[in-house]
Amino acid sequence: MPAETRLFTCLSDNYGVLLHDSESGATASIDAPEAAPIEAALKATSWKLTDILVTHHHHDHTGGIQELKDKYKCRVVAPVAKSAQIPAVDETVREGDKVTVGKLSASVIETPGHTLDHIAYWFHRDKLAFVGDTLFSIGCGRVIEGNPEMMWRSLVKLRDLPNDTEVYCGHEYTLANIRFARTIEPDNKVLAARELQAKEQIAQGEPTVPVTIGDEKLANPFLRADQPEVSACCNMTGKPAAQVFAEIRARKNNFK
Repeated sequence: MPAETRLFTCLSDNYGVLLHDSESGATASIDAPEAAPIEAALKATSWKLTDILVTHHHHDHTGGIQELKDKYKCRVVAPVAKSAQIPAVDETVREGDKVTVGKLSASVIETPGHTLDHIAYWFHRDKLAFVGDTLFSIGCGRVIEGNPEMMWRSLVKLRDLPNDTEVYCGHEYTLANIRFARTIEPDNKVLAARELQAKEQIAQGEPTVPVTIGDEKLANPFLRADQPEVSACCNMTGKPAAQVFAEIRARKNNFK
């Protein structure tokens, strides 16, 4: 049976998401920004929390773990790096490890750059990827602990997933990201269409995620740093993709 998901907002602009295996009844929270919205989603679905899958150690992704662990006795899975900074960890994972939620199975992908410990969970049979703050809808995470070359390699790993993979990210930044992306590729028709779509979704109170890898490859400038039209827009024709990415990321850091 297919996996089920439940998306909801947490804190100011975080997304929370539950992943449910209807066959076994197992349910995972992807990160735990705060406990109350996760408990509300569990109540609305009548699902029981069995697991928390952590993408990285930042508090806006881990702040609710201890409260949920105390109440539900759920398993907490976290990246091996910096696991000491994450509450109540039961199991640590690294690149290539498998994580199961009931009958659902994910591969762990290390995606350092935003943080050094960052990982993503790819449920390949279910065509789902939970990417935390590495990849956003039309954006990517700020490079805080790593360097641009490291972040570019991580993004390429995610870009190489099948086009029909649905991506769940950690924050709602789509319209702000599009506003910046259009300064990089003002003539990108796919990007212009995404802007109209996102405005309509937000006007109707709908989330702009999940997105697909295939759509992001056509419109997200951070995944397109090796495309000639993007390097040309940055006046960096012929430069290595990691350098073009670094320039785009630097521009985004200073974008108002």
